[in-house]
Amino acid sequence: MTRGITHNEVRRSRAVRRIGVTALAVTLLTGAAATGVTAAAGQGRPELREAIQEFVDAGYAGMQMRVHDERGEWSGSAGARKLGQAAKPPTDGHFRIGSTTKSFTATLVLQLVAAGHIGLDSPAAEYLPKFALDPEITVRRLLQHTTGLFDFVSGGIYDGVYVPGIPWQGEEWVEKRFHTCQPEELVRFALSKPPHFTPGTSWSYSNTNYVLARLLVEKVTGHPFADELERRILRPLKLRGTLSPGAWPGMPSPHAHAYYRYEDKAKQWKTIDVTRQNPSWISSAGDMISTTQDLHRFFSALQGGKLLPAPLVVEMRKTRPDSEGLYGRYGLGQYVQDAGLGCAVTVLNHNGSNNGYGALMYSTPDGSKTMTASITMGDAAIDQAKVFPAELKKLLKVVFCGK
Repeated sequence: MTRGITHNEVRRSRAVRRIGVTALAVTLLTGAAATGVTAAAGQGRPELREAIQEFVDAGYAGMQMRVHDERGEWSGSAGARKLGQAAKPPTDGHFRIGSTTKSFTATLVLQLVAAGHIGLDSPAAEYLPKFALDPEITVRRLLQHTTGLFDFVSGGIYDGVYVPGIPWQGEEWVEKRFHTCQPEELVRFALSKPPHFTPGTSWSYSNTNYVLARLLVEKVTGHPFADELERRILRPLKLRGTLSPGAWPGMPSPHAHAYYRYEDKAKQWKTIDVTRQNPSWISSAGDMISTTQDLHRFFSALQGGKLLPAPLVVEMRKTRPDSEGLYGRYGLGQYVQDAGLGCAVTVLNHNGSNNGYGALMYSTPDGSKTMTASITMGDAAIDQAKVFPAELKKLLKVVFCGK
């Protein structure tokens, strides 16, 4: 068994693992059922305990959640910390946040906009000339997913033919899960494919945009992305459980274990522990590690205007109708959801997943009510496309509508 590392060890090792930084909006999960809920001492909230237990009952291995609202703070967990053991997931556990990373990446870029180092509507090619980007691809369009660039993860369809991205699932990913990818390598792979549309004319979620955003930060500041993230966001907010791991495959303690279920070449289903994996394949589009407490602090501070000036907070919330989906409409590094919950409430969010882990991050526009959570996968076969949206909708109704 591989031991977890301490926070001090994480800090000391950062100097040698500054390769990647954030990314991805992969698919969501496969898990194993377990029972029991652990809530923070002195706080009942049976409706919240029941809501996370439902995820476990639906087939996920475990879940931890934290809610901050007018009744104070509540945290609890359900399911298994590790398959085959009785312990519940720690409520202060670390986990891979997947595409929730994009909110951090967008915030960092917008801080540089606020400082006058980057123009939000300037061509990205002005800062990254070596990629010969279309001059219509602006910094805003990178953060907004309106560049039309090929997604190096999910691939794309051309004339009815599917063109795959890099290996990120199945046995091929399992065999390469400790391989290191360089950010520029990912971008050049994506740019070798034709764009899907003229920049600004449509919307399409592409992880390529957020790796370019990372390279943009590094070019403008002259520093590694992870260093700027630490200096501008993590340290000021005291997010001690959050890091951009680059190619480091480890996971700080405490944490719940995550599992990945796949079909091998012999058509046999297997489940392996993927708590340790190299996330450089997703880079600044989804590679970060955090905790529910840190995600709460970050998202509440962002919505409350503590990280960006008010005009840029407004820009983040400007959405495109053609980006409507499960999480609402996309702005700049976050979604805005104002319908479908059955009550008159607007919630801002950016969820994410990385093979084995899922992350939820929600807030009201003023940052006064937040819900952050981690879901871990196990060895149960569940219909993600059906189960996850249904469970998420019920959870959001309980947290934000009181239903």
